[in-house]
Amino acid sequence: DILISIIKMEEVIHVFDWFQLASNKEKRMVQLRRYLHQYPELSFEEKRTHDFIVNQLSQLACTIETPVGRNGIKATFKGSDSNGPTIALRADFDALPVQELNDVPYRSKNKGCMHACGHDGHTTALMLFVQRCKDMQDASQLPQNVVFIFQPAEETGGGANRLIKAGAFDKYPIEAVFGIHVNPFADEGIAVIRDEEITASATEYRFFLTGLSSHVADKEQGHSCGEALQHVLTQISQIQQFHLNGLKRNIVHIGHFKAGEAINTVPSNGYLEGTIRTYDIDDLTIVKNQMHKIAESVKLLFNVDCEVKFAEGYPPTINSPKLRTQIEDALIKADLNVYDKPTPFLFGEDFSFYGQQLAPAYFVFIGTRNEDKGFVTGLHTSHLNFDEKVLINVVNFYENLLNNYKEV
Repeated sequence: DILISIIKMEEVIHVFDWFQLASNKEKRMVQLRRYLHQYPELSFEEKRTHDFIVNQLSQLACTIETPVGRNGIKATFKGSDSNGPTIALRADFDALPVQELNDVPYRSKNKGCMHACGHDGHTTALMLFVQRCKDMQDASQLPQNVVFIFQPAEETGGGANRLIKAGAFDKYPIEAVFGIHVNPFADEGIAVIRDEEITASATEYRFFLTGLSSHVADKEQGHSCGEALQHVLTQISQIQQFHLNGLKRNIVHIGHFKAGEAINTVPSNGYLEGTIRTYDIDDLTIVKNQMHKIAESVKLLFNVDCEVKFAEGYPPTINSPKLRTQIEDALIKADLNVYDKPTPFLFGEDFSFYGQQLAPAYFVFIGTRNEDKGFVTGLHTSHLNFDEKVLINVVNFYENLLNNYKEV
């Protein structure tokens, strides 16, 4: 067993040199991933994870920058032709507020926190690829300039957007950005791709209702938020049915609602919240406009004040068709079978910001499902797990992309 000395002091973590301790590449990969898995941290709290990554990168003589403090890392290698194109690869490293239920030696040591979305795998693969690029650079065989993005807060904070807004990439004319996500819905050995939209936009909405309370014996003197909330619920549930194209996939979800204060009074307040998922920005505009109309109708019908607020989430992830041929070739050479998904996923992903604001981008889902080993549960679940061997395919995919990249 490899001994790890962890000293918590001002959120700094000290570890042995993993790259030196590992006797071979596969063992090193397992060690890295399982260490990260044991010490997950929530969005914008990833201080230890940040320091661990910086510790490893500092041994590889790459240029390291931390444009948003101890929350995000950008590392850079110059290629043999420093005036050539620059591509970027991204990994996220935050975890989720989930209590892990896997019975494994490397289960999470942080109560109520788990890498339930596979970001430990994303980070491990990219760290190993940095090492591979270092070896190529030492042999004067690194064909492109490469930027490695280790990003915080994908789950809740839009860490990608924060890095971009902080000017993290202003120095380098990045021409393309690539990323992957583990996918327990596809078997090992399968890579899921799709041109154009591959994940949906994610927008939260909240309705706030304020009426007038009265005793139930004099209920006509009150303005009931209970009655008004029923109206809001009904109208929201019909947006998809009557206001959006029936051939498109959208979600207008009601997640939580409440009204009232006591069993014998007219409810004087109400609240409703939910999420909107769509991969068409025009559809999102339709939904938001209709919700504003619903809020306005509440005052007219029930004499109850109603306000709707939106928390802008992530835009849809758009895969550039110009990068499709390079992606497919690189995946096939990495011994992965390519599956072209006919419809987008309806969850959000903040990799979308790179394609929207930085450069043409492409996002790939790497299959991790293995029924024989029990790796069958979905993302964001307490039993998510996978065999680290799939990360070898990811690193090979990255190398193929790097070696065969053509400017678009």
